[in-house]
Amino acid sequence: MKKTATKKTAPAKKAKAAKTPAVKESPILKEVKQLYGFMQDNNLDTIEYDQKGLYLRLVKAKPAMVPVPVSVGGSAVAASGAHPAVPAQEQYKEVIKSSLMGIFFRGSTPSAPPFVKEGARVEKGDVICLIEAMKVFNEMRAEFPCIIKKVLVDNGKPVKQGDALFAIERV
Repeated sequence: MKKTATKKTAPAKKAKAAKTPAVKESPILKEVKQLYGFMQDNNLDTIEYDQKGLYLRLVKAKPAMVPVPVSVGGSAVAASGAHPAVPAQEQYKEVIKSSLMGIFFRGSTPSAPPFVKEGARVEKGDVICLIEAMKVFNEMRAEFPCIIKKVLVDNGKPVKQGDALFAIERV
């Protein structure tokens, strides 16, 4: 009979050690996760929750508006060296430069058409590209009417602040 008891006791100890959770999740954290899931599933920008003395407001981050710097009479080659996407011998009268460091996107999604194409006329306030910085997509808008002469950066490529993105001509 002792052998039977010993066999039952040994596996019970192993099972007990394996079932011990590393960290117990708090009820509040569970509610926050459920609210976040509900928000994502229903494509909501904001959700508010006020129950049991707990008030939560979850807000989805929106792309920030970023002013677009323009260089007049400069070249597409930065002083610190050429960007790999821009040949050193090409110079442009005016270029639109990146206002921040990040990943350059021509359209809102990889399969979406680009915001602007070479030869396109853009008006003041038109979105010309997105720069993703720290998981936030920042819209770059035209500061004045112009024609896009050439797109100088490939889609999905990293850019630094001050890198030339578009060769333009004012209208």
